[in-house]
Amino acid sequence: MNFFEVVQARRSLRSYLDKPVEREKLEHVLESARLAPSWKNLQCWRFIIVEDAAGREALADSMEETNPGRKALMGVPIVVVLCALPSESEVWEGKDFMMLDAGLAMEHLVLAATDQGLGTCWQGLFSEEKVRKSLNVPDNVRVVAMTPLGYAAEERRPRPRKAMAEIVHYGKWGGLA
Repeated sequence: MNFFEVVQARRSLRSYLDKPVEREKLEHVLESARLAPSWKNLQCWRFIIVEDAAGREALADSMEETNPGRKALMGVPIVVVLCALPSESEVWEGKDFMMLDAGLAMEHLVLAATDQGLGTCWQGLFSEEKVRKSLNVPDNVRVVAMTPLGYAAEERRPRPRKAMAEIVHYGKWGGLA
């Protein structure tokens, strides 16, 4: 796939096959995340790879029972947990670059997974404290997000997107093309 095809193909998936992810594919998506840009090249992100059933269940238990992401975390071979070190980033004029940098790394990972024929679903609604405790994450590290990583057991249609005219301004706010 070329880059635009990868972007078009990416979907949030909540149902996965019981099929292991090849180590080369996992390493490829992690290398893609490692190469993401960051504020002052500080690279504040860290990843925890959770492959055992008990670990995935503990992560699912960090979410509300009504959260549809719970099932995905338990039924996938790998959960990737995104952490970030605030000490390796900065806040400038009220902008928290740690969150932006971590998000860029996760987006690189998600797109690389799509390119490798793998599915993901960015998860952010969980108890950080429960995840921190179950994975032994130090107090000076934030747990930012997590995603299941595996082969899709479902086909998802594209979601509606806003029209370009709704999101792009030329020259100044309200400027038309």
